[in-house]
Amino acid sequence: MKHHDYTVGWICALPSEAAAAEGMLDEQHPNLPRSRHDMNQYILGKIGEHNVVIVCLPSGIYGTTSAAVVARDMQSSFPSIRLGLVVGIGGGVPKLPENDIRLGDVVVGQPTSTNGGVIQYDLGKTAQDGQFTRTGSLNSPPKILLTAVSRLRTKHLKKDHELLKHVSQMVETYRTMEATYAYRDTEHDQLFEASYDHYPGSATCTQCDNSRLVHREIGARNTPLIHYGLIASGNQVIKDARTRDSLREKLSKEGGGKILCFEMEAAGLMNDFPCLVIRGICDYADTHKNKDWQHRAAATAATSADASPRTSMAR
Repeated sequence: MKHHDYTVGWICALPSEAAAAEGMLDEQHPNLPRSRHDMNQYILGKIGEHNVVIVCLPSGIYGTTSAAVVARDMQSSFPSIRLGLVVGIGGGVPKLPENDIRLGDVVVGQPTSTNGGVIQYDLGKTAQDGQFTRTGSLNSPPKILLTAVSRLRTKHLKKDHELLKHVSQMVETYRTMEATYAYRDTEHDQLFEASYDHYPGSATCTQCDNSRLVHREIGARNTPLIHYGLIASGNQVIKDARTRDSLREKLSKEGGGKILCFEMEAAGLMNDFPCLVIRGICDYADTHKNKDWQHRAAATAATSADASPRTSMAR
């Protein structure tokens, strides 16, 4: 294999996301030499008929700028990349009943008539009265990936997407991943009222008031769903339900669609690395945020992303 043989670039922010991505490869390839200017570490392999480059952001260095640098160096080393995927975890933005997003679900960034699918919520200007106005816009994913998404959505209307089946197959193949990526009981998926903050000083929600939980039918959802809509991206972690809901209302109105999740890398990529953004929901972007669902959400996101290059049939 040579550098120009690789046509799909897959970017992750965390090692847990990269491990899940590697688990999707049909075959793995030996490493290729890197230029001295390229600081990335790559995982090379094949999905379907496509040769894929997987890269993870430097440990502890996240956000839009870090993602842009990683993508730039990857494109320089692998000049034939045509399809871009940004895959990993994100904070869900539930709004019942229309947006019944739950932990382990997947959100795929989809353009609207006025927006490319990803909104950078922290880029703008502050006027004299302190009012923040968002400026600029981001490109849409390549048409070939949007076509693949349409084909997948059509397929899933007729047949279940089988995310759980594919995640289980990955876990069985890589036994060392079983403890962290395996199925999580939906009873541990807790959504609290936006006005109720996490019990101070507690690492878990065992001391939180369960009477402040939002009532949702647990038995009605025994498999993750794939949602399609707008993704909000910026350089700050959203960990407050009031802020989450305020931004949801504002950005949904501006973007002409529903804001379904928050993440921290895509805004640095869309204009120079046209890509499809896929996020597994690991928390609700509130004060109850923890890491319990991160591996599981990374796995469901990777499983969803795995189908994109298989369906695009790009050569």
